[in-house]
Amino acid sequence: MLADERQHMLRRRKKPAGFTLIEVVVTMTVLALILAVVLPSAGTWLDNTRIRNAADSLQTGLQTARSEAIRRNESVSFWLVSLEKPNVLDNDCALSGTSGSWVVSVTSPAGGCANSPSNTTAPRLVTARPIGDSGGLVSINALQSDGSAGTTVTFNGFGRVTNSSDAIRQIDVGGPNSNIEYRKLRLEISSSGAVRMCDPQLPSSAEDPRKC
Repeated sequence: MLADERQHMLRRRKKPAGFTLIEVVVTMTVLALILAVVLPSAGTWLDNTRIRNAADSLQTGLQTARSEAIRRNESVSFWLVSLEKPNVLDNDCALSGTSGSWVVSVTSPAGGCANSPSNTTAPRLVTARPIGDSGGLVSINALQSDGSAGTTVTFNGFGRVTNSSDAIRQIDVGGPNSNIEYRKLRLEISSSGAVRMCDPQLPSSAEDPRKC
């Protein structure tokens, strides 16, 4: 009896540890299926986060321009600018209605986006912000009231829009892939200078304050 028990214990000790080949294959297959389901939604979630961050940044720039105009009691403008490197403000910048980088200044910052803030030296820059590395992962489309591309909006000392004929009236922020349904956002600028973020995908009939 003791001999049988000893042989049984020896057999248990000699049993190889770890996973069998079948177990490894099944585990890898399950992991691959999980990743196939999770990765696309995770990528879309990251893009939606970038859209929100870009929209928040643009709203901050617009509100800064308006509040600075009221504080100074003079016209101050918000400008959209393109940069050679999306995370570096440089003096090769140009006005662009499809870029998320922005400058708040009194005169046009084209060719002077890297200037230090100043009350006397052109473009009399107040503040600026590059869109950063996420610039290629969001789409920006700034439009005037007639639907043409816009690059600037100017506020006066009362906080109202003064360049009504060519002012930015809305900025649409979306994702990089037209085949994916992102959580797009829109910024609307009224004649009174109010800046509002809304959801352009909600139907106009929806009882939702977020609708555009």
